[in-house]
This record gives sequence, structure tokens and C-alpha cells, in this order.
Amino acid sequence: MVDEADVQLAARLVTEAAVLAARMRGAGLSVDTKTSISDVVTDADHAAEAFVTETLAAERPGDGLLGEEGTDVPGTTGRRWVIDPVDGTYNFASGSDYWCSAVALTVDDAVVLGAVAHHASGTVWVGGPDLPTTANGVPLGLLADAALADVSVATYLHPARIGDASVREPFLRAVSGAATQRMLGSGSMDMVSVAAGRIGVYFSNDTPAWDWLPGAALVAGVGGSTVQVEVEGHGWSLAGPPSATDHMVRRLTEGRA
Repeated sequence: MVDEADVQLAARLVTEAAVLAARMRGAGLSVDTKTSISDVVTDADHAAEAFVTETLAAERPGDGLLGEEGTDVPGTTGRRWVIDPVDGTYNFASGSDYWCSAVALTVDDAVVLGAVAHHASGTVWVGGPDLPTTANGVPLGLLADAALADVSVATYLHPARIGDASVREPFLRAVSGAATQRMLGSGSMDMVSVAAGRIGVYFSNDTPAWDWLPGAALVAGVGGSTVQVEVEGHGWSLAGPPSATDHMVRRLTEGRA
């Protein structure tokens, strides 16, 4: 079972990180690029990650820490917090509200808890494999099963990866089995929508832990499937209703309809 104190802490961390980031955006951001023009980082990302890591160092000493903006602290407890201070930074820096702050807690490398705060709506989702997912404390309920052909998929494919057949061809096999696709720019927000039944399946390639674990925990908390597979040298992460997710895995790995 997940410790209630960890649940409350996770919710507080993402809520306050999102408030901090939004306040800094309102005052004007400093924006830099990392690996490409669309892979950006702002001073709000750094400040929000610093807030989360400093709070955890004080309240959960000994726990490991891993953050998108460079935090990597080995722990001594078998527990590790994974932090995405602003998920959807390109959206965030562009003035869109499709972004969030997110954290996950792993124990012995297995995720037990995820929390996501969407500042624009004032909503905080918390859940995990053994913790039913809630939105502002209200249970979402179990996710209804669905066929891939009947649902949308949320995904991302960077323009630079389109020329790589080892990514492009599995991507096309998978996405062509769905009703439609969406590229919205925040994996954790996409998986919130999967958990709430607004999007069918999330899938993406070579997804770092901070983009995967918080949302995957929320999908697991409503009874959804969360799967990671390797195809042609690339890792693919998928979350959604069991039947649709299984079908997408088959299309990725075998090319079967």
C-alpha cells in the first residue's frame, strides 16, 4: 500500500510547482533550447525542479531524486522520486495551457504513485497501481475496455525522427489502427486524458522516465494497461484500455492488424 503521507506530499509538490511556474510565466520567461528548437527549457522549469528537490531533500532524506532538468541524486532507501517540473515546456513557453507539473515515486524501481497538476484548471490527479486514481480527491472510476479501432491515440513524433525508418515504420503501423491521432505536446497530460477516458491510448518512443512514470501511474490506477516494449532498437511506452493497448503492441512489434 502507498503511504498516505506520500500521497499528500506528491499532490502538494506538483500543485506548488505548477503555481510557481505559472507565476514566473506571468512575469516573463527566459527561454533556452536544449537538443532542438522545439526542445526548450525555461527559468521556470529550473525553479520548479529546485523547489521540488529541495522539499524532498528536507522531507524525505535518503530518497533518490531524478529530474528532467538535471537532478540525479542516488538514494539509500530504495525509493526514488521522478520529477518533471513543467511537462509540455514548448506549450508552456508558447502561452498554451496544455502543460502540467508531474512527479512519480518508485520503490525498488517499480512505480507506486504518480501526481499531475494542471494549473489552468486547478486539477490535481493522484494515483498508482494500488491507489485508485482521483481528480481533486474524486475517484475517476475504472477505465472501460475498448478496441483500438474505436478510440483516439495521443502520441508524438519529432520531425527529425520521421526520416528514421526504425521509428517511422513501427509508428505508422501502430497509429494506422486507431480511429484518429492527436499530438498535443505533454505526455503526462495525455495520460491524464487516457485515465479520464477522453483519449484512448497514449504511446511514444524512447520516452524518459519523467515523461512516462507519473502518467502511467494514473492509468494503472484506473485499471488500464501500461506496457513498455522494444522494437527495432527503440523503446515504446503505451498506456490505455487493455484491448486497445494490446492491439497496438501487436501492431508495433509484429505489424499485425
